[in-house]
Amino acid sequence: MNMKSFLSYCLIALLTLGGCSRSVTRIAPNTQTDLSGRWNDTDSRLTANAMIEQMFGHLGSPWASEYQQRNQRRPVIIVGLVSNRSHEHISAEIFIKDLENAIIRNGSIRLVEAGENRDELRRERADQQEFASLETAKRWGRELGADFMLQGTINSIVDGYRRNQAVYYQIDLRLTNIETNEVMWIGNNEIKKMVRN
Repeated sequence: MNMKSFLSYCLIALLTLGGCSRSVTRIAPNTQTDLSGRWNDTDSRLTANAMIEQMFGHLGSPWASEYQQRNQRRPVIIVGLVSNRSHEHISAEIFIKDLENAIIRNGSIRLVEAGENRDELRRERADQQEFASLETAKRWGRELGADFMLQGTINSIVDGYRRNQAVYYQIDLRLTNIETNEVMWIGNNEIKKMVRN
């Protein structure tokens, strides 16, 4: 074996061994992980839970109970747009789903579908008018109209020096009466992380 072939063989062996050193361990989805210091699933879940607790907790505005007393029914809410204005890519859709989960678990209000999910339901209802039996086809004009819309923003500030970085996130949500445009509740949640490289 000549020297060139020997070196090629060694290089391939090193690359093969180096590629085998990676390890993957499954962990519970609700386990807190902070590898990069960026926004992650834990931030999304904790923020959604904190915001819904603010909205309905003992320190929250009495808007829901006042509405229920006045109208003899639980208010209906739709989650609208949550804009990411931070310095990094954040999946607003995951945060919206975490908000919807927290709303459902709270049980004080009713939640209706928004966006693409609502459109898909409407297409299914249209298909049923043509293809389902009269007894089982779901009727038009029976949707639950939302009384309030929840909207918000995710902002961030990054402050860094050399290998240290402080990342601050501010999540703001507002609940608005759809009919009157009256703002019923405003809340925010803050997260600050120190990242040392």
